[in-house]
Amino acid sequence: MATLVAAFDRHKQRLNELRARALVGEFGGAAGTLASLGGRGLEVQAELMRELGLGAPAIAWHTVRDTVAEVGCFLGLVSGTCAKIAFDVKLLMQTEVEEVFEPFHQGRGASSTMPQKRNPIASVYITALNSVVRQHVAALLDAMVEDHERSTGPWEIEWIVLPEIFCLTAGVLAQTRAVVAGLQVDEKRMRANLDITRGLIVSEAVMMELGRHLGRQYAHDLVYDICRQVVASGRPLAELLAENTEVSKHLDRAALTRLCDPANYLGEAGTMVDRVLAKRAPTLLRATTA
Repeated sequence: MATLVAAFDRHKQRLNELRARALVGEFGGAAGTLASLGGRGLEVQAELMRELGLGAPAIAWHTVRDTVAEVGCFLGLVSGTCAKIAFDVKLLMQTEVEEVFEPFHQGRGASSTMPQKRNPIASVYITALNSVVRQHVAALLDAMVEDHERSTGPWEIEWIVLPEIFCLTAGVLAQTRAVVAGLQVDEKRMRANLDITRGLIVSEAVMMELGRHLGRQYAHDLVYDICRQVVASGRPLAELLAENTEVSKHLDRAALTRLCDPANYLGEAGTMVDRVLAKRAPTLLRATTA
């Protein structure tokens, strides 16, 4: 979750940086020179932009549409992050996983033929809308390829796709907010799913520890062979490791049990989460006091 928080913090930063580039008007006359205004073109342009509340451009940009495309790309990034959340929720709601669920609402998500089902309705909407946003962003990039100083048509693409990108992204954000606000998490099922490999998920931890005694490559090959035995026999990794004389010479059963517990192999995850949250501390404080 902290990785997603960090992504949205970057989106906020992008949005703040984007305003100054995107909210700039265009008023340049027939060829972008303001020649028809008798030497007062830039003055007129500045007053017009002031009245409209827009920034004045350094130079005409009628057929150089990077800022318009940047707006669409930004919305594509935001909706893409939302779709990543939605895709994960869809996978985590599967019967074989069942770790996370969308908020429950009576009748919502029920199947017309299978009453036991709980479908990820909002997540389906999010991923579908994002798919269209991505295609529209590609169209915006096509609209950048314009001819000379007065385009013969490509920029009209923006009239079609940019409003739809805004509308679709608004829907993505609304649905994502609802999903995240009411997300239901089954921590016991998460732990149970970690244990279904009978310790294989943290075989790296065993290999790295054995590497201190046997050398990394030899430890890798030894643990690899024992992991294959786990798959074939269905027995726990810790048991088979303990029965191996090369392993047991250096690691007793208690050490192996500890190494095979995923809870003991979190690395720097907690520190990284704290770093993300520390950057948000002023924001969180303002929200709390408000």
